[in-house]
Amino acid sequence: MSDLHNMTDTRHKFSLSNKIGRVIWAIICFILFKPFSIRIFRKWRILVLRIFGAKVSWKSTIHSSVRIWAPWNLEVGDYSCIGQRVNCYNQGRITLKNNVTISQDSSLCASSHDYTNKSHALFLAPIIMNDSVWVAAEAFVGPGVTLGSGSLVGARAAVFRNVEPWSVVGGNPAKFIKKREIKE
Repeated sequence: MSDLHNMTDTRHKFSLSNKIGRVIWAIICFILFKPFSIRIFRKWRILVLRIFGAKVSWKSTIHSSVRIWAPWNLEVGDYSCIGQRVNCYNQGRITLKNNVTISQDSSLCASSHDYTNKSHALFLAPIIMNDSVWVAAEAFVGPGVTLGSGSLVGARAAVFRNVEPWSVVGGNPAKFIKKREIKE
């Protein structure tokens, strides 16, 4: 846990404006984001996210069934996709660079509690997914994790440590399986 503390904000508390913003987001999300599930509304959903401070490329795809905790803590690059029913629990910042795929029912969690502290203080730790990352179905990516370019997280894997570029990992906790090679 001490390695994680070197890159996190400890004893975090959310401001009143953050709490009000989340309430407003929950209402707007229910009315203007979730109901528009047809693909032709892809850019509409991006617009709604951008209004709430997300940095989302117009060339990306965010499905309507995604759960996003705080749009202002989300950055999504070109040709990236957040799949159906993904739980984007982004109390801390989550960054998806270009050509990233987050498959259905996966969870991204950019915060946790310090179990070594008697108050279990909340801490935020950003998740960064570099270019060409694929997180397969029902995987979990924990706080403070960086996924190297071209890495692949296997279905139902649980990732708690950084993943090297062009590596395939799987299991719980995720372990290196092999190098990822793209055949042409």
